Amino acid sequence: MKKGLLTITKLIFFLGIGVFFIWIFMRNISPEDKKEIFYTFFHADYYWILISMVIGLLSHVSRTVRWLILMEPLGYKPRFKNAFFGLMVGYLANLALPRLGEVTRCGILTRYEKIPMQKSFGTVVTERAIDMISLLIVFILNLVINLDKFAKFKETSIAKNAIERYHNLQHPGRLYIITGLIIVAVIVLFIKFRHKISHYKFYKSIKGIIIGFGEGLKSLTKIKKPFRFFFHSVFIWFMYLLMAWVVFFSLPETSSLGLNVALAVLAFGSIGIIVVQGGIGIYPWIVAEILVIFYIPQTKGYAMGWLLWTGQTLMIVVSGLISMIVLPLINNKKNGNALNPEGENIK
Repeated sequence: MKKGLLTITKLIFFLGIGVFFIWIFMRNISPEDKKEIFYTFFHADYYWILISMVIGLLSHVSRTVRWLILMEPLGYKPRFKNAFFGLMVGYLANLALPRLGEVTRCGILTRYEKIPMQKSFGTVVTERAIDMISLLIVFILNLVINLDKFAKFKETSIAKNAIERYHNLQHPGRLYIITGLIIVAVIVLFIKFRHKISHYKFYKSIKGIIIGFGEGLKSLTKIKKPFRFFFHSVFIWFMYLLMAWVVFFSLPETSSLGLNVALAVLAFGSIGIIVVQGGIGIYPWIVAEILVIFYIPQTKGYAMGWLLWTGQTLMIVVSGLISMIVLPLINNKKNGNALNPEGENIK
């Protein structure tokens, strides 16, 4: 009962953050501009949204293949269909609560492929680390390609709000020092008293995650198909780029925008998705602010942000729900394809 109530509270909290960002943007919009946003959204060419959704699915297929490559050095070869459907259910779970999807998709492999949770979770954490590096590379490319445009970014409302909040801190340097000291103190106390708390469930969970992460990192050095792994790592983000770019064709005002603009939307939009669960509310706002830099009216940019967010979210919801239905159906027969670390079939 308490666990269910906590889950509902978290869900309402993150939805509330999204609604807050919608209110922040819309409060300064005139009634005429609001009408234009809704008109633009509902009169877009949704053919391009559909293409974007298909491209998104291709990126998830590629991510599944990369995940299988990561698990191979650990001695496990789960079936592609279970890994793919588990991934999509995980993305659906992530729309509700942060990091729930990572646990969910690993739990699916534990159930249907008999792969220990900490093993598959370690590869997922490794995946996330690679994604962060990839996002950093995307930002660097942005700086190189769109350097002349980003000088104007400080004039956007997002940048102004961030700068204002930073200046409102009386002693920002002191805040960083205090935060750093707290983190160091927690680590020291954890190490010192780890034997006394080793029997607690949360300690065992953290230890399992750390061990799994270490094994996931080691799997990078033992990858049997490094070129395929690199190809899929690049392909995933190239599909993300195309997902944004093709949606530009759904509106006359954005149809002439190039891949460089899509790259800017991808980079900064990803931050919005990280900051707020699923990017609800803040993602369209960020897209609108980025497109203003490229001379797109704010109302059209905001509508474009919602078109991008709606297409991506709808693809995850539909494919996630289908995956939830299909997974039990395709696993009625006894699983026999998972391998243990010695390479023997698990019966």
